Amino acid sequence: HVQLVESGGGSVQAGGSLRLSCAVSGDTSKSYCMGWFRQGSGKEREGIVYIDSDGVTSVADSVKGRFTISKDNAKNILYLQMNSLLPEDTAKYYCAAGRMNPRYCNVGVARTGNFGYWGRGTQVTVS
Repeated sequence: HVQLVESGGGSVQAGGSLRLSCAVSGDTSKSYCMGWFRQGSGKEREGIVYIDSDGVTSVADSVKGRFTISKDNAKNILYLQMNSLLPEDTAKYYCAAGRMNPRYCNVGVARTGNFGYWGRGTQVTVS
């Protein structure tokens, strides 16, 4: 099992940047697909960026070129760098981990149900 705690959310003006962090604790010896999801008001939770155990990333079209996922394996922290933020990026952002074959760690394949571990989320508001 792993525990996930997000931080770094807040309010920012359109065009600005934020970096979210997700501290990972617990059984980090296993390989996980790690992902960032978001859920806007009245919307379904969607996966936006994933990174597999080999460091290969997958990015949704809605954030491609603006959001970057990375991880510091030594510190067990997952990051989401968000640039050129838009009002439609306003949402609660969640960090998630799932045990799966790396070939399925892709935003076009793995869905919320494939991730067994979730943080509580951090709010991002863009105005």
